[in-house]
Amino acid sequence: MNRRAFLKTTVAGSFVAGFAGTVAAAERYFPTPVDMKLFETINRVKDPTKKTPLEKSHAPVITAPTSVTAGTPFTVEVSVGEVLHGMIPAHWIGFIELSLGNEPAGRVDLQPRGYLVPKVAFTVVVPKEAASTGKVTLVAKQQCNLHGLWEGTLDIAVT
Repeated sequence: MNRRAFLKTTVAGSFVAGFAGTVAAAERYFPTPVDMKLFETINRVKDPTKKTPLEKSHAPVITAPTSVTAGTPFTVEVSVGEVLHGMIPAHWIGFIELSLGNEPAGRVDLQPRGYLVPKVAFTVVVPKEAASTGKVTLVAKQQCNLHGLWEGTLDIAVT
């Protein structure tokens, strides 16, 4: 074998071995197949009385007082799912964010490790001008690496 043929074979073999190793590592660390339809839109619970297992573990759950006073701080908790979503290197929640209607209130970025529980508490103040109708809608969003963006809402009265 001449030198040129040897070098071509070596480079090609290295490339194939590197690519195969990358694919094998990806399958080992991310073994769960991804449903790409979940990434096309914002996912929401379709029927609150008959939630699917995916909805129960991914739709944000907002816990807040039913009525608040404008200008007074209150606590809003957002958890990922009724059944808390696990956090492992292959399946994790990237962030949880809260908005008052269209106005951002806060965001927490999470790490893909088994040490966290995807539940966050925000301290919120609703300005009087933000609740001219006497209510405000809290909107929580969370991003799952395998199941896309999920949204949950809760209306609260503002006096």
